[in-house]
Amino acid sequence: MEEKKNLLTYGGLKKLEDELQDLKVYRRKEVAQKIKEAREQGDLSENAEYDAAKDEQRDIEARIEEIEKILKNAEVVVEDEVDLEKIGVGCKVKVHDFEYEEDIEFKIVGSTEANSLEGKISNESPVGKALIGARAGETVSVEMPSGIIEYKVLEIQRNV
Repeated sequence: MEEKKNLLTYGGLKKLEDELQDLKVYRRKEVAQKIKEAREQGDLSENAEYDAAKDEQRDIEARIEEIEKILKNAEVVVEDEVDLEKIGVGCKVKVHDFEYEEDIEFKIVGSTEANSLEGKISNESPVGKALIGARAGETVSVEMPSGIIEYKVLEIQRNV
């Protein structure tokens, strides 16, 4: 089975590469030092520091593996080449929410980068799916558990 491509903006790619570098260069050494210091305390069977350091090491290695897997299957969206005629990954979109009578801005990103607190929504989310391909001036309907939400696309910009 072919693994799915991870769509990333250049900013998202850079963030993951920086995190990977930090984990490999600094955090690995840091946790190795903690393990060494805990070992020097003697009996490992009742050594909470040692257990905590080993758990941290396991978490770091799992995150490194996860990031490497994401990067291996990454497809970077070149934001300068994004078609501003219609919504796609890498766009910043301003929409009008009819239910709350307010304007909202979303950045459409791949699922790896999605973060609702930063206004970054995944192209795979219900809202993202509904917006993909829409043009300025169009109204889209999104089926949510709470009912149908309608957004009018006000403008499409490059995600800068």
